[in-house]
Amino acid sequence: MNTANQYLKAIYLVQEIEDGPASTGAVAEMLDVSPASANEMIGKLENDGLCNHEKYKGVDLTDDGIVRARDALQNYCIIERFLVEVLEVDDFRTEAQQLEPVIDETVAERLDTIIDRQPQCPDCFDADDDVCALLELEADAAD
Repeated sequence: MNTANQYLKAIYLVQEIEDGPASTGAVAEMLDVSPASANEMIGKLENDGLCNHEKYKGVDLTDDGIVRARDALQNYCIIERFLVEVLEVDDFRTEAQQLEPVIDETVAERLDTIIDRQPQCPDCFDADDDVCALLELEADAAD
């Protein structure tokens, strides 16, 4: 089950990739849900004032939606970096996706004290590769 924050993060990343409104289909694909499920949650987010959805044009996050999406993305980066830097998990993307809905902001803040998160987070996140770009740079440097 995907949370509202995961949807906000997905919309934010799709907007970044598409350089404009996020298509519902792309959001659904990123979250591996049906377009109908994505439409339903996008409607709830719109009712909460976190996004605007115009049929056939896509979804745009409101200012509040962007703040929440960036917070969610930062928490996701913290989880990824913790899995890689502290636990040395090979399949960290899968693990991070599974942990994301159950790690709240308080736990993410505690994990953040353990890792060496860079100040550019969450702007370090590579939407196309769905991973913190800094982790990729570190992996490339190790080769």
